[in-house]
Amino acid sequence: MLESLLSLVESTVNTLNGMLWGSVLIYVLVAAGVLFTIRLGFIQLRMFGHGAKLVIQGREKIDGISSFQVFCTSMAARVGTGNMAGVAVAITVGGAGAIFWMWLIALLGMATAFIESTLAQVYKVKDSEGQYRGGPAYYMERGLGKRWMGTVFSILLIIAFGFAFNAAQANTMTDALNNAFGLDKTIVGLIIVAAAAYIITGGLKKVAKASELIVPVMAVAYLAIALVVLVMNIEQVPSALALIVKSAFGWEEAAGGAMGAMMAGIARGLFSNEAGMGSAANIAASATPNPNHPASQGFVQMIGVFVDTLVICSASAAIILLSGVLDNPGDQKGIGLLQLALTNEMGSWAAYFVAFAIILFCFSSIIANYSYAESNVMFLTKSKKALYVFRGLVLGMVMAGSVASLQLVWNFADVSMGMMALVNIAAIVMLSKVAFAVIKDYERQVKAGMTPTFDSSKFPEIDGLEGGIWKGKHTPTVLTNEPTKPGAVPEV
Repeated sequence: MLESLLSLVESTVNTLNGMLWGSVLIYVLVAAGVLFTIRLGFIQLRMFGHGAKLVIQGREKIDGISSFQVFCTSMAARVGTGNMAGVAVAITVGGAGAIFWMWLIALLGMATAFIESTLAQVYKVKDSEGQYRGGPAYYMERGLGKRWMGTVFSILLIIAFGFAFNAAQANTMTDALNNAFGLDKTIVGLIIVAAAAYIITGGLKKVAKASELIVPVMAVAYLAIALVVLVMNIEQVPSALALIVKSAFGWEEAAGGAMGAMMAGIARGLFSNEAGMGSAANIAASATPNPNHPASQGFVQMIGVFVDTLVICSASAAIILLSGVLDNPGDQKGIGLLQLALTNEMGSWAAYFVAFAIILFCFSSIIANYSYAESNVMFLTKSKKALYVFRGLVLGMVMAGSVASLQLVWNFADVSMGMMALVNIAAIVMLSKVAFAVIKDYERQVKAGMTPTFDSSKFPEIDGLEGGIWKGKHTPTVLTNEPTKPGAVPEV
């Protein structure tokens, strides 16, 4: 009886996953990306340099959580084994052309991430400890007046990011250490739980500080090894780029043909950068932006999508395509294919490097995923006791994932993530006029050579919010005596 019930549940979950990730979500997220890109006048291209400078400027020491710490936390959640194993799977299924479509969906997703993160800032609140909180659940309630919608979103996110994905990340870590060094999974799991507990019990600020330390190290280390592979095979780069383009449009025979490349690349890109999912918007709301304007955090999160997909995923693709491993992959796929590629290029020690990268990627994802879920727990209830219980449950799932394969739980998480993306896209489309107006206000000030400030009295729907952060005129975090050149990032 129990086996039949589990079989039915698994079949239903797999069917829903196929519908969501095989067609519905792809069309919805691509359409949203195109809409926001056009309405924002291709802002991800026009003001890319501005956004990159804001990421650097976000390191300025300020009260609360800085824009750069939020950038690192969102990158910690985005960058995981999917940037390594996921890229390998996309190439195996769709051929080299999948990378082209991954790049394209990332460019569109940058606009979507801009919108949702700006809205997260606009509708954020301050909790009893003075910490900013926000995200899709908050702008659904405060912007649309639909608390029920925010409640549904919160529950879906807590299931996916708070529990299931954290179990999956822990499982990947223990597998990697067991395969590379023969370490006992139970012992490794207990160490992971202890390290995660130390950080997450400190709340969002401790998560942000840890992410600020871990993310730059893991990104630089991984990109450095990819750069070595690229330099070693520099003469093959033009042919690899040509292969990507030809395979993308079916001009050259590939694993999945033109359509297979498109679907594999788009799905992998969407799953990796999370643009439109509403996940990164949760931590985006916690920043004290610099300049102190909601749109400035939109720029920062826009760059996050670029780094995740067009930089880190591309590094994985370069390692695989330039190593020649696709000529004789054997039965390797996913992370095994990447390990084989690196071993062929760098020697046997590369397998240990991949294990090291997985540890950093997965652990940073665990603490960042927790931070997303925490804000949604606090949306559902302001009870500190509930938060402590939630932390215990998260650590329990991390331990369970460390010692057991929970495939059904992970598949269910994919369904939850897909459903929360549909809810979030509906909300940001309905609130897009507010986002467009706020972003236009920011651009107008930059073009006038001003350090952007935010005057909520120009936006009655924001200024009148009970408990709203943006009431009246907000000056920059730090003022400068130097005039700013039009279009440049103000020095603050």
